[in-house]
Amino acid sequence: MKQNFPNPFNPTTCITFALREPAHVALRIYDVSGRLVRVLVDEEREARVYEEVWDGVDGSGRAAASGIYFYRIEAGAFVDTKKMVLLR
Repeated sequence: MKQNFPNPFNPTTCITFALREPAHVALRIYDVSGRLVRVLVDEEREARVYEEVWDGVDGSGRAAASGIYFYRIEAGAFVDTKKMVLLR
């Protein structure tokens, strides 16, 4: 998984990842307290490159506050977490 771009971002950022084989993918955004902010992906995906965009909005449709966030991807046995910064 690559680092999101741009980072810091406002209002959107792109998260790119590739699957070598089909897998269930979960891509979630968390705040610094570990609270789930939004689920971007939670489904089976085919092997290829994906670009997911986070628009800085939480799961309820409200704009997330400026700050540090983490995105975590789980795809089969692969798990990775990266940091990103939202500047409003």
